[in-house]
Amino acid sequence: MMLSHDVYFTLKDSSDEAADRLVAACHRYLKDHDGVEFFAAGTLGQEFQREVNDRDFHVALHVVFTDKAAHDAYQTVEDHLTFIAENKDNWERVRVFDSYVTT
Repeated sequence: MMLSHDVYFTLKDSSDEAADRLVAACHRYLKDHDGVEFFAAGTLGQEFQREVNDRDFHVALHVVFTDKAAHDAYQTVEDHLTFIAENKDNWERVRVFDSYVTT
C-alpha cells in the first residue's frame, strides 16, 4: 500500500523569499529517490480562507511512496539528512502527516 508523507513547515522567517528558498531546497534534495510515486512542494495559497482551512504553515511538502519500506529508506538517505541540516534553523514548527493511501 502506498504511503503519503505530508509535511507542513511554519517558518521563523516567513518572508516570501525564505519560503521560496525552502521550496527550492525540497525540489533539490527530496524529489528524486527510489520509491517516490509523486512529489510536490509549494507555499500556502493565500486565497484559501475558508473556516476549515488550516493556515498555520508557510511551505507544504507532499511525497507519495510506493510503500512504507521506501518511506523508511528515504528517511536516512544523505539528501534528506542534508535538507534537514541546511534548513532546520528557520523552522518554527514542523508537522508530519503520514497515511496509507490508494488510488
